[in-house]
Amino acid sequence: MLVAFSVAPTTGGDDGSVSAAVAAAVRVVRESGLPNRTDAMFTTLEGEWDEVMAVVKEAVDVVTAVSPRTSLVLKADIRPGWTGELTGKVERVEAALQEQA
Repeated sequence: MLVAFSVAPTTGGDDGSVSAAVAAAVRVVRESGLPNRTDAMFTTLEGEWDEVMAVVKEAVDVVTAVSPRTSLVLKADIRPGWTGELTGKVERVEAALQEQA
């Protein structure tokens, strides 16, 4: 499965920045060993249900440790038997774009 999620504290530093807390959450994801990608809005990771959700929970926990309230947005693509979709989905779209050019 693929899970794209965004986790952030509801309060930031003096300048409103939440980057330190978000970085702590991304560190959890990267240290998990699961395939992952982070962009400006979401972190996406790939794995089995239990392992992916455990990583999301741990990422939420590190943010909650520095904020009295935490926001979580999560989207999942559950497709049993498929792996390599973190890159596979993008590769298929890119190939389709090349065919249409």
